[in-house]
Amino acid sequence: MKKIFLILIVILSFSLTAEAQNSSDNAIGLRLGDNDGLGAEVNYQRGLSGNNRLEFGLGWRTKNDVNALKLTGLYQWVFNLDGNFNWYVGAGGGLASISFDNDFPGDPDNETSLFVAGDIGIEYDFDIPIIISLDFRPELGFGDYNDDIDFDIAFGIRYQF
Repeated sequence: MKKIFLILIVILSFSLTAEAQNSSDNAIGLRLGDNDGLGAEVNYQRGLSGNNRLEFGLGWRTKNDVNALKLTGLYQWVFNLDGNFNWYVGAGGGLASISFDNDFPGDPDNETSLFVAGDIGIEYDFDIPIIISLDFRPELGFGDYNDDIDFDIAFGIRYQF
């Protein structure tokens, strides 16, 4: 009986170790989507525990008489689907700032707005330190420029370390 109990403990500890090695504490990369007109976003994830992490994003645009900056922060819960496939859900918010040049048609003004965001997605963690993801991020803005609901679907690729 003691041998069976010892074998079960060893098998359980190996399985827990294998699961813990599946995700790294840090990941940095790109999130490629609409991002409310800003396009790509530099993205950083910081693991807090086995199932929780923080995600930070920085999007910017300097083009066609428009300068924009967007900072996003999310708290995420990560759940294993099967093997290296995970799904995650999160909530957070951020700050967006946009400035129009004087030659821009319409209101040549600077606008800053706050927003709240949700996040749901799937990801695949390769055996090499690369992770890819596909997520959906609805955002509700509070400001003159961004005062509605935006829906963003994006593909992400990150290097884990």
